[in-house]
Amino acid sequence: MGWIYLTLAGLFEICVTSTLKLSDGFTKLWPSVIFIVFSLLSLGFLNLAMKTIPLGTAYAVWTGIGAFGTVSVGILFFGDAVDTSRVFFLTTLIVSIIGLKLFSETAV
Repeated sequence: MGWIYLTLAGLFEICVTSTLKLSDGFTKLWPSVIFIVFSLLSLGFLNLAMKTIPLGTAYAVWTGIGAFGTVSVGILFFGDAVDTSRVFFLTTLIVSIIGLKLFSETAV
């Protein structure tokens, strides 16, 4: 169950960064409110995940999911650049996250 919580935490982290951009420096009310809600959900699920997943692994996977997802959202919705080196390093990030899952003490 910890890995499900961790995945949810990472997905909510993607929402956190996306709504942070949409809040325009917290000058727009609803994106700012949604940012707070997603932040609480992300940290709440991360907290649940860390009950069964080691701290370092949970944090690394959480930030990895968030980073990969945020770059992807930036490319797909905000016009961020996409090039071979970005795709390469995103791929290595995913491979690293999978490796942490496979070699974690709690991998099941």
